[in-house]
Amino acid sequence: MKTQEITKRLLALGNQQQAAVSQRFFKTGPGEYGEGDVFLGIKVPILRKLAKEYSDLPYKDVKAILGSKYHELRLMALLVMVNQFSKGDQKKQKSIYNL
Repeated sequence: MKTQEITKRLLALGNQQQAAVSQRFFKTGPGEYGEGDVFLGIKVPILRKLAKEYSDLPYKDVKAILGSKYHELRLMALLVMVNQFSKGDQKKQKSIYNL
C-alpha cells in the first residue's frame, strides 16, 4: 500500500519551523477557522512535484490519504486528483467529479 510510503516520505520532509508559520497563517488556534489543522511544514511546490510522481495512485490510496490529520498529505491527495482529472478521459473525469 503506497499510503504508508507516502506518509513516511512526507513526514521525513517536514520542517517544524515552516509548520509553525503555517499554523499561524492558517489560524489553527482554538475558535479560529482552521482549528485543529496539523501541518508538517512542506511547501506547495514540493507537494506538486510529489503529486506528479504519484499521479497513478489508486483511488483507495487517494481516499485514505484524504483522511489524514496532516494538511500537506490531504493537499497532495487533492493535487493527485487534479493531475488524474486533467489527464483522464471523460469517464475518468466523471468518476473523479462524482467522488
